[in-house]
Amino acid sequence: MLKSPKFLWLIILILLVALGFLTNKFILAGNTIPSKDDRTAILVTSDERIMILGEMRGFLEAVQGIVEATAEGDLKTVAELATETGAQKPDMSASLMGKLPIEFKSLGFATHDLFTELGKTAKGGDPVAVQKALGDLMLNCTACHAGNKFVVEGSPEAMGDN
Repeated sequence: MLKSPKFLWLIILILLVALGFLTNKFILAGNTIPSKDDRTAILVTSDERIMILGEMRGFLEAVQGIVEATAEGDLKTVAELATETGAQKPDMSASLMGKLPIEFKSLGFATHDLFTELGKTAKGGDPVAVQKALGDLMLNCTACHAGNKFVVEGSPEAMGDN
């Protein structure tokens, strides 16, 4: 049995520092580097990049369908598209989730929620409210694209050769 409380406090301090580092690295900061275009470069594998960009493409395809259906006055289709898109949660590995900075994760989850809210708004039958909700949702898209990009680990850009 350990008799020195100082030793126990030292162990606790070391564990807290390690926990703080891991929390910052895998929950808050992610695997990022600065880039020359003032965006955050998120370092991922090629397959992870393909998966994330595919999800974003799905968002864009849903927005296109929502805009078209709104123009045609078909708010039932708007509600279906938006609700379906909001319910689709990304199938990400723990490894990938650890690479994404908290700001990106927050925007991504909020965007899913905004699609769900857009679906509810469309069920209300007001096309102007739908357009306003879609505009609010698109703010998340533009903020994300203005602030982030995905760079493949080991690529020239990731190595600072951009």
